[in-house]
Amino acid sequence: MDKIKFIVFEGIDCAGKTTQANMLKDYFTSLGEQAVLSPEPSSGPVGNLIRSTLKNRVIFNRDSQKFNEQMAYLFAADRYDHLYNEIDGVFKLIADGCHVLTTRYYFSSLAYNGHNPGAFELVKQLNERFPNPDLVIYIDIPIEVSYERLRKRFPKEVYETESQLSRVRQAYHHIFDQYDDLLRKVDGKSKKEVIHRQIIDFIEQKYI
Repeated sequence: MDKIKFIVFEGIDCAGKTTQANMLKDYFTSLGEQAVLSPEPSSGPVGNLIRSTLKNRVIFNRDSQKFNEQMAYLFAADRYDHLYNEIDGVFKLIADGCHVLTTRYYFSSLAYNGHNPGAFELVKQLNERFPNPDLVIYIDIPIEVSYERLRKRFPKEVYETESQLSRVRQAYHHIFDQYDDLLRKVDGKSKKEVIHRQIIDFIEQKYI
């Protein structure tokens, strides 16, 4: 398991990323290994600003294009801090022997903020120096399933509309169709125990 330290979970809203990340964390713990769940946006100063913005507590710009550009810069700044800060950064935790499980990474920025070719290129440039994780787990669910789950969540965040989710899901498919590093796609409609077993089987096949 020494080769798999940085694992990223991706998917549209309510795909089950946090649930599966926590289940995988428990799996590593059951093996006697250290594991930490460290989501994005992070718990750092920029990450907290992003969370407030997503909940409409902070409003930077009502122009959607400028807003998306500002968010792309903020996410990149938070990602740098998340990876490299010397307190609880991803690579600090890895150096301490932990598996680091992250819900969302630069793939989310590409999918959510790269809403047209120009915006996609900006997000790509802002994130191009960030390393790929050891493994990406993409949990795919239909838009209807995501929106039904979102109806139970309050308050809504700025990207949680049906049209946005549809665009983002298509963007994820485009991104991962071209991704060359280690990737496991799973069907998010399955029971959480089935999804977890598929993830464990994949990891054990690759690393044990």
